[in-house]
Amino acid sequence: MSQMKQRLQALTLLDRAFSALTDAELEAAVAALPDDHRDAIDALCDRDDGFTDPAARVVEMRAVAARGRLNGSLEQLSTVVTDPCLAKCIEMLGDNSDNPSEEQLLEVTPTLVSEFGLGVTRLMLATSVAGEAAASVMLVRVLRHHDELALPAVEAPATVVRPAAQADDDVKARRKAAKEKKQADARLRREQQAKARHR
Repeated sequence: MSQMKQRLQALTLLDRAFSALTDAELEAAVAALPDDHRDAIDALCDRDDGFTDPAARVVEMRAVAARGRLNGSLEQLSTVVTDPCLAKCIEMLGDNSDNPSEEQLLEVTPTLVSEFGLGVTRLMLATSVAGEAAASVMLVRVLRHHDELALPAVEAPATVVRPAAQADDDVKARRKAAKEKKQADARLRREQQAKARHR
């Protein structure tokens, strides 16, 4: 698989993990962060003066994440939000933190889910994949297939059925009149040209 394809798959996984967070989960995660982490989030949202309304911050974070797949903002935002969760995960894995086995990872995830929530734990795993962690292949497998940690399926957007265009009687009458005028003008021009030729 090409590096570009792997990169796109990692970003798609990260995007799904971020989107799967509810507003309440995201708001709670940000509230639990140290002040400097919140300041970093506000800077990513172009709000150096900060937010007085946590809900407004969440709305702006989602906007930054939505447009940030290509410019790196999604990764930066996710890294800041999940930093305490990742630190705890590394601490619990100890010497195995660089490249844990699936069994070792699954031993520590219940504690992470209990302390940080399922959504943030998933986001941390997806952020590690996007950061090209040595255990990326295993992390992708967990995020796709594990009973609890797997990301929810992506819902297909609802199909919008547009009604067939129907011109009302007034529009039809105007179109008919315009067509008849065009035909009359063309007929008049032909008659004038014929008269000019016979002079």
